[in-house]
Amino acid sequence: MVALRLNRQGTKDRPYYKIVAVDNRKRRDGRYIEQLGTYNPMQEGENYTLDLEKADAWISKGAQPSVTVASIIKKVRNAK
Repeated sequence: MVALRLNRQGTKDRPYYKIVAVDNRKRRDGRYIEQLGTYNPMQEGENYTLDLEKADAWISKGAQPSVTVASIIKKVRNAK
């Protein structure tokens, strides 16, 4: 099954994340299918980007978003 989740990047104590579509059997930072956006918890204000069309396409194909990715999708939908 495909999952929409965060892929950790950055250095120690300075993380940022890619929002990716990935096979749920892969490890957290392993190879992913497609990058959908980014999330930077160190940044103030709007700290995420997301291609909502790609995310909706993956969800329509049966992908399950993680709790954090689902909340980011919800924020993007409310902003439009």
